[in-house]
Amino acid sequence: MIRTALWISMLALPALGQDRDGIATVITDQLDAFEARDLSRAFDFASPSIQSLFGSDANFGHMVQYGYPMVWDHSEARFLGLTQLGTRWVQRVMLTDADGSIYLLDYYMIETADGWRVDGVDMVDAPAPTV
Repeated sequence: MIRTALWISMLALPALGQDRDGIATVITDQLDAFEARDLSRAFDFASPSIQSLFGSDANFGHMVQYGYPMVWDHSEARFLGLTQLGTRWVQRVMLTDADGSIYLLDYYMIETADGWRVDGVDMVDAPAPTV
């Protein structure tokens, strides 16, 4: 029984790797689009529900520029943990903004017929430093 469970979990590893790569690619491509100020392209990486909520790439870009300035003007992105939450995956990303400040964000990802899409982003409170 344990051997069967181990074998099944090993079969899932390549799928998880593909999911991880696909998710990271979409987030990176969206960040690159924001950097290039290509709002149409950045909006294409948003899920259908996010696109419906904002209605246009201009509205979406305005929200990101003023609500998530560290996404709008970032200098570095590092991908941390990836977890599944129901039908969505949550990719934690550490962003460094243009001023060198560090932020943790959770990107909520869904898989659509057109591939992975960003279905929301939450700021994560960083843990307090310990001595």
